[in-house]
Amino acid sequence: MKIVVLYGGRSAEREVSLMTGREMIRALSGLGHDIKGIDLTEGFLNELQSFQPDIVLIGLHGRFGEDGTVQGTLELLGYPYVGSGILASALAIDKSMTKHILKSAGIPVAKQVLINRDEYESLSDIFFEQLGENLMWPFIIKPNSEGSTFGLTLAHNVEEAKAGLDLALQYDSRVLIEEYIQGMEVTVAVTGDTNQPDILGVIEIIPMNELYDYHSKYQVGGSQHIIPARLEPEIMQEIESYAKKAYTAIHCQDYARIDFIIGKHGPIALEVNTLPGMTSTSLVPDAARAQGISFQDFLFSLVQTAYQRSISG
Repeated sequence: MKIVVLYGGRSAEREVSLMTGREMIRALSGLGHDIKGIDLTEGFLNELQSFQPDIVLIGLHGRFGEDGTVQGTLELLGYPYVGSGILASALAIDKSMTKHILKSAGIPVAKQVLINRDEYESLSDIFFEQLGENLMWPFIIKPNSEGSTFGLTLAHNVEEAKAGLDLALQYDSRVLIEEYIQGMEVTVAVTGDTNQPDILGVIEIIPMNELYDYHSKYQVGGSQHIIPARLEPEIMQEIESYAKKAYTAIHCQDYARIDFIIGKHGPIALEVNTLPGMTSTSLVPDAARAQGISFQDFLFSLVQTAYQRSISG
């Protein structure tokens, strides 16, 4: 089988994507297949068409990779790929839209306010004071369509909120302001078909920093992962049900990761990741290992599933 691993790209998450791609290539290289890594730069289409892969494994994160752009390109060119399609990718990259869809599916989400770049310059201190009363200080400020916690701020006052908006607007023209919920951070690795998802694992995350930030995610020792999460059976059942509903509502396929916070009122869905990280410190590979599945076997099972889907029509 000829397998292309697409990685790198031009988003703020390029470095994470390079790590994901290298791990994928390393894992698949010992299986006797023809593996080619392609960095998503200007010449990637020529490389892709020259190699003529049987299947494409997408190791991209963020814009131009996780947002449906590459998925649409591959479909136009007729190359099957692993992972969610155009619709799910475009929906999940938009955090605000994702939350609207999850809420309509009966999944609890955090309160939010969405700010456009054009609106920002006219915002007054009164706006922030009223926002603080509505969402309650502190609150989270983050780019609406970015991952890996790039541009994220926990704002405790008006000054920090303004600085947080300035930072987030460096990454996106729309910024999500969201209530901050204290509690256990949990993520759920989900696999399978859109309408028949399976739970791979429920992972409790204990970050070394106050927030589960970039350092906590990608530095060795940045966070502790406990699998399965230390939850009461009824909470575990509830969060697994919400994760499956979210997977189906967003139209995910093959694999995804659904992030939650367990607050005093129960699980709250935060976001859906259609191309979660696949590095040595990443969560989905950890969930697979906890089930006795090596990273290599897990990855190749995804490749086989997508390839069989493509040839069966």
